[in-house]
Amino acid sequence: MSRIREIQKKKKIKKVKNNMKRVSSFANQKGILYVVSTPIGNKKEFSLRAQEVISSCDFVASEDTRTTGLLLSEFGIKKPMISCHEHNEKEASMKIIELLKDGKKIALTSDAGYPGISDPGEKLIKLVIENDIPVSIIHGSSAFLGGLLGSSLSTSKFYFHGFLNAKSSSRKKELEEIKSYPMTLIFYESPHRIMETLNDIYEIFGERNLTIARELTKIHEEYIYTSTSESLTLDSSTLKGEMVIIVEGCRKMEKIDEKSLKELLKSRLKDKTVSKKALAKEIAEIYNYRTNEIYEMIIKLDQKD
Repeated sequence: MSRIREIQKKKKIKKVKNNMKRVSSFANQKGILYVVSTPIGNKKEFSLRAQEVISSCDFVASEDTRTTGLLLSEFGIKKPMISCHEHNEKEASMKIIELLKDGKKIALTSDAGYPGISDPGEKLIKLVIENDIPVSIIHGSSAFLGGLLGSSLSTSKFYFHGFLNAKSSSRKKELEEIKSYPMTLIFYESPHRIMETLNDIYEIFGERNLTIARELTKIHEEYIYTSTSESLTLDSSTLKGEMVIIVEGCRKMEKIDEKSLKELLKSRLKDKTVSKKALAKEIAEIYNYRTNEIYEMIIKLDQKD
């Protein structure tokens, strides 16, 4: 009996279908999808490798064929283009799959940065892999990594969330779900919504260190080192361009005495929109208690009321 089957039998683990596969990107000269990162502002960051790869491809699939076409023309590259954006990604993906199966080499790009990272491309990449067609990533500019590295906040562990919901109530719900994460948190935001988002971050997260990185790689690149509360005093007219918001993770706190803990729980129980289990998990993580211990305390306090 194999070691895996032995473990499954002992722990009564249901045997799952073996889906393992190994795909070598360059083992054959047939179809391949290159996922190519493009500059996020400074065109000089368009690497030589990215240029060489695109030049070797039969087609370029892009979020906006006009934007990509202008970029490629500056480097003397002209290729047949396939439009692949959020509104036609499913249909475009099927066409691209057929071309790849015919042995064509295709480069996938977005308007800036990596396809699939807060941009179209994720569905296509997944479908290509499911069809056993090789995918190769051509690395380059990344706004969230650049923002993180220049933020002065911890880079050892981080969580990239991307764009928050445009609707405030939904945005607050998203923030509530991750407010207790101990790692550095990273968001994307646009100029017309930045102050609303900063306000919601402060309301949900409370006081934390925060950095805003804007206009990355461009002439007006700027890092704003501040806090969640202080950021609300910023002049919105000075916040132009696409932005990366980097927020300090939730700080673990020492255990507080039982009396203070009960007072805190009584206060939080007044908010009926938060479930008891969610509240127990949040408080346990912040004050270094066991979740069950806090949950039992919540039940007792709720019964008294």
